[in-house]
Amino acid sequence: MTHAAIFDVDGTLVDTNHLHVTAWWEAFRQAGHRVAMHDIHRSVGLGGGDLIAGLLGEGRRKEEDERISAAHTTLYATYFDRLPAFDRAAELLRELSSRGWQVVLATSATGAELAALRRALDADDVVRATASAGDTAEGKPAPDPVEHAMELVGATAETSVFVGDTVWDMRAAARAGVTAVGVLSGGIPREDLVESGAAGTYSDVADLLNRLGRSPFALPHVGRGTEPAPRNDLSPGPAASPR
Repeated sequence: MTHAAIFDVDGTLVDTNHLHVTAWWEAFRQAGHRVAMHDIHRSVGLGGGDLIAGLLGEGRRKEEDERISAAHTTLYATYFDRLPAFDRAAELLRELSSRGWQVVLATSATGAELAALRRALDADDVVRATASAGDTAEGKPAPDPVEHAMELVGATAETSVFVGDTVWDMRAAARAGVTAVGVLSGGIPREDLVESGAAGTYSDVADLLNRLGRSPFALPHVGRGTEPAPRNDLSPGPAASPR
């Protein structure tokens, strides 16, 4: 029986969420849009197209979308050589691998961005597969990325656990019927992650590693995924509480 430990990357394993916020804010500014950083932060974790649509609305000039997305990519790329992995992130992946879990990354990053994230993480020796943008028709919060991650290693929802930092991650896991674990390192409040489907929450991946034996990664607890929810809700849920 294959057990899959599926991980989001940005904000979960690598400390990049606020870099994305800054890059998106500047990309919007260059295109003449004033978008609050708080609102951008709440949308990080969505694919670029969904993020732009959610923040600018259907009345936007859609022909600008590609230029805004390209500007974000260019701005974010300036950080590629210094992306910081979270403390003990690679150690957590190696510990799970040593316990028989198949480690899979599920991320919207591709190409040079994904390569930079993997260099920062420095755990390619235990990463068995990567489900990235372009591999599925829909991104999070649709279940497609999580389902594809399971398919890559031959796991089922009952034998998989997904770790992420956003409500989009939690909803994707819930809709795939997979046990969801939330980490607070991306800046999203605990109550929002729980409301979106997290079976457990941890301060960060180091905290999860320290309590691994009492987490959903303790094998008897696998299979407690929440019931799939409707796929078409892109609202971010409750507003973030002050941090």
